Amino acid sequence: MSLSLASIHVYPVKSLGGFEVAEARLTDRGLEHDRRWMLVDGNGRFVSQREVQEMACLHTSPSPEGFRVTDIRNGDTLDLPWELSSGPGEEVVVWEDRMSATKAMPAPSAWFSARLQRTLELVYMPDHTERNVDRNYAEGITSFSDGFPYLIISQASLDELNARIPMGERVSMERFRPNLVVAGGVPFQEDAWSRIHVGAARFDVVKPCSRCIITTTDQRTGERSKEPLRTLATFRRDLSPARTGKVDFGMNA
Repeated sequence: MSLSLASIHVYPVKSLGGFEVAEARLTDRGLEHDRRWMLVDGNGRFVSQREVQEMACLHTSPSPEGFRVTDIRNGDTLDLPWELSSGPGEEVVVWEDRMSATKAMPAPSAWFSARLQRTLELVYMPDHTERNVDRNYAEGITSFSDGFPYLIISQASLDELNARIPMGERVSMERFRPNLVVAGGVPFQEDAWSRIHVGAARFDVVKPCSRCIITTTDQRTGERSKEPLRTLATFRRDLSPARTGKVDFGMNA
């Protein structure tokens, strides 16, 4: 069986559109620049496409001095640096994890607030913040990701899913927000992996990724449908008591 790394994806701002790169540096908390920025509400809690589906229309791309956010609905842009070296601190929350972050200047926060029509604040994770992964599965730290530094999916898994979705409706890989996409092999081969090597880099594959309503969100329009979650639930639901019927697609690493 011949396997290869098909693509690498970076998402500078949690829950905004990401971009593909030819190579990436590995850091102590994931791919360099991956999910180091995040939008939070007035209580410091993270905001995602789960509750603000219009975030799907804000896409990112590399720029000479950092990265650019583009609202693909009207072409408005915002330029941000990869890193924020100083600024006031704030405690923020991702799921059950509390950690310190650095506030951005008011102007970028106002830009996001205007486009998403709610009061939001943009924050950055500085290097001194260390957020642990779930120690029931692994040791290490991560960025503002949902829980682990990397998400790995096989292209064969997506092809199998699309073959099962009725009426010929197909979904793209971007709905699942992977960091690494693997080509070759068989559908859902990643379920059985515990360790893989990409060149000299070793990845410990530790936990299935349970999927949510974000997968049903068109990453160009922000509109929602029932697919692919409806079809995934027919054959990818974990019925074990420990995971309470979660629908899995891809593996955290």
